[in-house]
Amino acid sequence: MEVYRTPDAAFDHLPDFPWEPSYAEVADPDGGSLRVAYVDAGPADGPVALLLHGEPSWSFLYRHVIEVLASRGIRCVVPDLVGFGRSDKPLATEDYSFARLVEWTRELALDRLDLHDVTLVGQDWGGLIGLRLVAENQDRFARVVAANTGLPTGDFDMPEIWWQFRNAVVSAETLDVGRLVAAGCVRPMADDVRAAYDAPFPEERAKAGVRALPTLVPTRPDDPATEANRAAWEVLSASELPFLVAFSDSDPITGAMAPVLRKLIPGTRGLDHPTIADAGHFLQEDAGAELGRVVADFMLG
Repeated sequence: MEVYRTPDAAFDHLPDFPWEPSYAEVADPDGGSLRVAYVDAGPADGPVALLLHGEPSWSFLYRHVIEVLASRGIRCVVPDLVGFGRSDKPLATEDYSFARLVEWTRELALDRLDLHDVTLVGQDWGGLIGLRLVAENQDRFARVVAANTGLPTGDFDMPEIWWQFRNAVVSAETLDVGRLVAAGCVRPMADDVRAAYDAPFPEERAKAGVRALPTLVPTRPDDPATEANRAAWEVLSASELPFLVAFSDSDPITGAMAPVLRKLIPGTRGLDHPTIADAGHFLQEDAGAELGRVVADFMLG
């Protein structure tokens, strides 16, 4: 497996992101290892929030959420998915699969960091991966916050705007990652913030993960990930684990999943599920402080 590692200098000028990265090794399929980066912020003995980003962002997306949670005494563990941020980036799109993304994240969070009583906060692919982790390792999780995400099985079609995004990412000769993130927001994005989303990808070849992930979302019932995702749904639909649905008000990609989650997952019952106002798909960018308050209140009661 040929791997790209973004030079540290690419991250020299990140606005509002003071945290130094930590690193751990996870196994690659060829018997080697991949370096995974993560932020570990807040008190070491605080309750743990595992904040998982999606496509095509990285832990920078959660900076305003981290500020709020850490100030409330919550330990924030915020990985960069393999292929994103400061984590190693396999250079072939075929190096990525749904199963590998789940396993790499599981190995980091549960084996290397040995996290327990975890609150999952998952958005976009962070939810696709995180909900699998919860379903397959229920004893390690205390609660879930699903924010603009879901767990597709390929039994229902994705919205047209998602297909447009998928086709654009797969076919574009040059990918403008910052523009993709900005397009998923409803509030204006400053130039230095947009540059921070571009920072992990100073070379086009480093974007294999960005190109691969849209093709890994199950869109047909015989997708390689469908069986495992259906099994996860079986577990989640019988689970009493507290499950908060905290979606934004302006996300055409995942918005339809909010009522589905509230209907099918028993852990959602009896909770006041907020709608984050004036926020798009990347609600952490548009309204990170508000999402942070929602998560903190949910975790601390």
